[in-house]
Amino acid sequence: MIRILLFFMIGLLTFSGAEEKPNLLFIFLDDFGWKDTSYMGSDFYETPNLDQLAKEGMIFTNAYSAAANCAPARACLLSGQYTPRHQIFNVGISPRGKATHRRLEHIPGVSTLDLEISTWAECIQGEGYKTATMGKWHLSDDPIPYGFDVNIAGTHSGSPPRGYYPPHPKVPNLVEVKDDEYLTNTIIGHADSFLRGNESNPWMLYLTLFAVHTPLNANREFIEKYEAKESGELHDHVAMATMIETVDRGVGRLMRTLEETGAMENTIIVFFSDNGGYGPATDMAPLKGYKGTYYEGGIRVPMFVRWPDVVKGGQSNDTPVSGVDVFPTFCEMLGVDLPEGQPLDGVSLVPLLRGESHDLAERALFWHFPAYLQSYGPSTSDEQRDPLFRSRPCSIIRKGKWKLHEYFEKGEFELYNLEDDIGETQNLAEKESDVLSELQADLVSWRKSIQAPVPAKANPEFDEQSEAKAIQAILRKRKNK
Repeated sequence: MIRILLFFMIGLLTFSGAEEKPNLLFIFLDDFGWKDTSYMGSDFYETPNLDQLAKEGMIFTNAYSAAANCAPARACLLSGQYTPRHQIFNVGISPRGKATHRRLEHIPGVSTLDLEISTWAECIQGEGYKTATMGKWHLSDDPIPYGFDVNIAGTHSGSPPRGYYPPHPKVPNLVEVKDDEYLTNTIIGHADSFLRGNESNPWMLYLTLFAVHTPLNANREFIEKYEAKESGELHDHVAMATMIETVDRGVGRLMRTLEETGAMENTIIVFFSDNGGYGPATDMAPLKGYKGTYYEGGIRVPMFVRWPDVVKGGQSNDTPVSGVDVFPTFCEMLGVDLPEGQPLDGVSLVPLLRGESHDLAERALFWHFPAYLQSYGPSTSDEQRDPLFRSRPCSIIRKGKWKLHEYFEKGEFELYNLEDDIGETQNLAEKESDVLSELQADLVSWRKSIQAPVPAKANPEFDEQSEAKAIQAILRKRKNK
């Protein structure tokens, strides 16, 4: 009898261990630039908690968002699909910039993620996980139907409700907040409660903070500190620094909670950003560009994965990876089946994380933006193709060391060797005609396979003289500064 009971107990313990599922904490920041953490090279912002987590995992130096601004990047992330499949091309569907400066009729697309498209949250929720989204959603009025049990602050809005200090009217679970509580801290508080309330079951938290999206409301707690701090050569924006420190301290609080609840070593932590940093406030140098541009500074983002007992700490990986890879990666991490019949454009990064052989280095990554995104203004126009738009209608491909931009208005191409020219300063389109031809053929083939709409209809309101005068006026103003 004792022997039978012993075998039963051993079997029960083995079964429980086999059935223990890892938790997933996905920290997804807004407009957080490639160099906005200390571990990536900031000389002014302070991120000791993020730095420590990165040190304990694998850092990706060639991680890309699948779009250069918020809504399409998030749609790609949640769906695992490039923009032509879900048709969210921009923030909103209205034309951006002055009509007299747009040569083509833009492709409006849609502003809401189709509920027929499965998200990784739905797949994870279907396997018994408690799922939550906390912070910015931006893809519909309500994230709950997309695979979440809990929603804190998620609406169709892309910006913080009336800034980072209360009141936050008509925002889910943020109506009653202390008068002086900073928004990032409010959301972190909800996240802390979620972790403590789900100790007995597996959970997935999509911590999609509004920070550091505009408005750049400084956290008053840290203003004096950064006003007194010596400026760095790369960064010196006080409000941005306070916002970033608030995020980092919030992450530190959640790490302490995971330690206290015993969940730290059973929790996968992934860190990512939706696009490049906000041009007027931060800098991605040596990368060219910023949020809204399809140069590296607009789409290359910080990323790390901390996965206890799987990913050895202290690693840096330069394999190009994309936001569309998140879907299959999360599903494989958690042992969740992919949705049947839904095309996914990404691949699982689990073999790469495990240190197994892979063939992703020469894989082609794609971007498609058949719309317009107006400039921030003259003060930052020097890094753009022109002073009027951060981006005009285009498609982009990166394959190995090569990156090709195709702009539809005039049939222009820009070709860069990122291995030698990470700042995209030398356009090799004429010099490397064979490479250009190969990559253009790949782009055309990809657009055809994915049915990507390409704007071709002339905009009747376009005025070449008006465009030229506007550009000249901005250039004169910049020269006189």
